Amino acid sequence: MSGTDNASENASGTDNASGTDNASETGKASDADQRRQGSASSERQNDLGSTDTSLNAFSKAPKGKRPWLWAIIAVIVVVALAAGGWAISALRSSDDRTGGSSSSAAKKVTIGLKLAPTNLDIRHESGSALDQILIGNVYQGLVARSSQNQVVPAIAESWTQSDDGLVYTFKLNHGMTFSNGDVMDAKDVAWSIQQLVDQQYTDSEVLADMKSVTAQDDDTVVLTLSKANSGLLWSLTGRAGLVFDEDAKYDAKTQAIGSGPFLLDAFRQGDSITLKANADYWGTNKAKTQEVVLRYIPDDNAAVNALKSGDVQVLAPITENLAASFKGDDDFTVKAGDDTDKFVLAFNSTGTATSNKAVRQAIRYAINNEELIASRGGSDAALGGPIPSLDPGYEDLSDLYPYNPNKAKSLLEEAGYSTDKPLKLRFEYANIYGSEIGDQLKSQLKAVGIELDVRMVEFSAWLQDVYTNKDYDLSLVDHNESHDFYQWADPTYYYNYDNSQVQELYAKAKAATTQEGQAAYLRQAARIVSQDAPADWLFNYRVTTAYARGVTGFPVNLNQSLLPLWDVEYRR
Repeated sequence: MSGTDNASENASGTDNASGTDNASETGKASDADQRRQGSASSERQNDLGSTDTSLNAFSKAPKGKRPWLWAIIAVIVVVALAAGGWAISALRSSDDRTGGSSSSAAKKVTIGLKLAPTNLDIRHESGSALDQILIGNVYQGLVARSSQNQVVPAIAESWTQSDDGLVYTFKLNHGMTFSNGDVMDAKDVAWSIQQLVDQQYTDSEVLADMKSVTAQDDDTVVLTLSKANSGLLWSLTGRAGLVFDEDAKYDAKTQAIGSGPFLLDAFRQGDSITLKANADYWGTNKAKTQEVVLRYIPDDNAAVNALKSGDVQVLAPITENLAASFKGDDDFTVKAGDDTDKFVLAFNSTGTATSNKAVRQAIRYAINNEELIASRGGSDAALGGPIPSLDPGYEDLSDLYPYNPNKAKSLLEEAGYSTDKPLKLRFEYANIYGSEIGDQLKSQLKAVGIELDVRMVEFSAWLQDVYTNKDYDLSLVDHNESHDFYQWADPTYYYNYDNSQVQELYAKAKAATTQEGQAAYLRQAARIVSQDAPADWLFNYRVTTAYARGVTGFPVNLNQSLLPLWDVEYRR
């Protein structure tokens, strides 16, 4: 998320707010378009003692609570941990090879990750650590998500949508089976989706508008909505669309019966997860590596040293500063991939001073976003608005408020402030983002006549002060969740931003029956939001991956939320 090499350079995340959406995982756990209203309970806030505890504690919100808050929490955490940056390893010993040749493919690849799930129950536990490993590898959904964040076929080979956007008909692939040998058909699909809603499993909120789901025949599923929802298909690429075997008996916390290209072979809590190629996988994306070990390593320096020594073959994410030692070395490749993290510097729209649009505009003109990006290594992208590059409706809005300290001073003078009579604002954010970003912003704003009282606090304190009580002037969160524009159409969200035109456009985007229509409405709404300056979108985080020569097929985009491994191979 912010600042130091550990939390500033590459906080990747997860908005499971998706996290916070989480500040780090913010948003990921649910589509808040369907969220329930309510306030965060103090008991749940007290569960934030550790990363995994918080993800588990907020995995399922009771009726009347806010599931999107728990989603946010999950994200803050992931981003903070990912920010420490690093992650993937592959063992290379002679017995891991298919033969004596140095160019043969390794039979085993070990991937090191930062955030370990406490258990594997993807129906009940939130957090991107589970999505990252299980979705697309062990469990599969009705549809899937590409590296460009687009909906693609999975269990369903095709689908159609009625003209009014209320009825979706999915045609399934033939000859599908679960990993235990049971046949998978439309009845399993319909049962899984209905169970999600009836049992209120994680992410059930995204199907709040579902009227019915039925198996028309063995190969056809019909899902009917009570009102159009242009985000339905994308929502089904996540947990909402996962298909389970109704007849399978297993402990979901430590075992898994799925239909993907890998079988779950072993789960060692806090240590590792071992996947093995599913020899009977029904699909075309068969695993290229026989065994993949996902190892959880907490120390960044140890991970970097492992890559240098050859014990680890991939690190994802890795901070740009740490990745510098691998650039220019023919034995390694460093790539920055696109992600949906948005580092949002929020201005309280009902704050004493920040309710003044001129003050908010002055803050935006005073921020040198390019300088912030350069200090993190230069891989992040300018954004300037609430929609990241991989989401529908994206437009680079960084030109709306270019760095212009003179303009900032002029606007502040209109509001009655100057360098001699500075505006004093409290900037509170979670300490997981480190001190550097706070120091940079304090310096930049001081130059135009704004004095920041920077307060780094524990996340639980941020949750109480900023998120719940909305008692702040400025605050920072890495909102990681994709498709999370709903935040700007909800006046009860902690931004306190209320614009009826934006709300109307968002409602039209949600009800659109074409992707083009959805994107057009969102683009209009995003521009209005940015012009109103309720925040400054400091940058669109891009996740950096470093890997050894000979590694192919490792996903670079979005690899902190979804990590399809079937194409990964290591040859040397």
